[in-house]
Amino acid sequence: MEVLARIDGEAGSRVVSALADVSPELAHQIAAWGFGEIYSRPALPPRDRQLVTLGMLTALGGCEPQLEVHVNAALNVGLTPEEIVEALLHSAAYCGFPKAINATFAAKKVFAERGLLPVHGG
Repeated sequence: MEVLARIDGEAGSRVVSALADVSPELAHQIAAWGFGEIYSRPALPPRDRQLVTLGMLTALGGCEPQLEVHVNAALNVGLTPEEIVEALLHSAAYCGFPKAINATFAAKKVFAERGLLPVHGG
């Protein structure tokens, strides 16, 4: 839970709490395995893990709620809005424009909530 809180912040805690009454085991696995085992591995720094996560969620498509959580996490671990937007723009070449657009709108929602619009750069 410590790693989850450090990376995902309040958004991650909300996901775990929302699962508590329907699938406490899934909530446990997110915290214990996803963050306790995977995110805490030292070979990739948290900012790099978030870039990879943003790319994979964009490629999957239909993961906008998870993208919002991970855009917040990306900001929490030091990525800038400009870097996030650039990563999502880069994904258009590999995932297609519809998925990149949907991911960018998910990021825009997070940026708006955090008072980070307009994004400059690129």
